[in-house]
Amino acid sequence: MADETRHVERYATTIPDKLGEGARVLGALRDAGVNLIPFWGYPSGRGKAQLEFIPENGAAFLAAAKQAKLGVWKNTALYVHGDDRPGAVAHTVKRLAEARISVGALQAVAAGGGTYSAVIFLPRAAARKAASVLGAA
Repeated sequence: MADETRHVERYATTIPDKLGEGARVLGALRDAGVNLIPFWGYPSGRGKAQLEFIPENGAAFLAAAKQAKLGVWKNTALYVHGDDRPGAVAHTVKRLAEARISVGALQAVAAGGGTYSAVIFLPRAAARKAASVLGAA
């Protein structure tokens, strides 16, 4: 399979960093039928945690987030998925560098079944150019 790249909506929120709070949020999304492509959670300052979501359906996610009383903000990212192989992410980043596009952040993981996925966070001004370079749908 050739690498597939697409624009995705990335949402984030800050919650109290306390036992069970992440489970509450993820449970509310599950109960609303929201499917997440990737999800991250990590400490973010004193007593806070940041959660980041890329849902399959942004409207369903926003409705569930509202119901769960989450204040979320939205950005655009690129989602890359393809066959796992040595250097897959290096190849993608090299193409961006050759186009003089600076990556804000990147998260990648072997997704099982011989595939990998990566999420590329870019400055808003660079997102359109990066999508063109990577052939995003």
